Amino acid sequence: MTVVDRLRYLRVVLVLAGLACLALYPLMLFWPSGWAWHTGHSDYPMMIVGLYATLGVFLILAARDPLANLSLIWFTVWSSAVHGGIMAVQAVTQPGQMGHLVGDVPALFIVAVALAILTPARNGSNPASIN
Repeated sequence: MTVVDRLRYLRVVLVLAGLACLALYPLMLFWPSGWAWHTGHSDYPMMIVGLYATLGVFLILAARDPLANLSLIWFTVWSSAVHGGIMAVQAVTQPGQMGHLVGDVPALFIVAVALAILTPARNGSNPASIN
């Protein structure tokens, strides 16, 4: 895979990840067992939706020039991996949360892995070195 191809795919993944972040609220409404971590009234969902909506907009904007937005992209990689790991443990250990193992948990890991594979490190190399 050439550098040009990798950047083209990275742009696509950034837009798709951004759109997924923007889709969080509808997903929480229509598939709560896979995307919502609350029952009854809670202020938590809107805080998370606000954070992810903001991240989504910036990921879409980063697709214009991924190399100028490496910090944002690598933040997304690592924060998604950490968030997904924490949620995976919680899904397994908390009653009634197993649906997250087919909803938001894999979504976070997919985003983290796809971005990590496609994003070059600051020095121009890539930890997942693709030729």
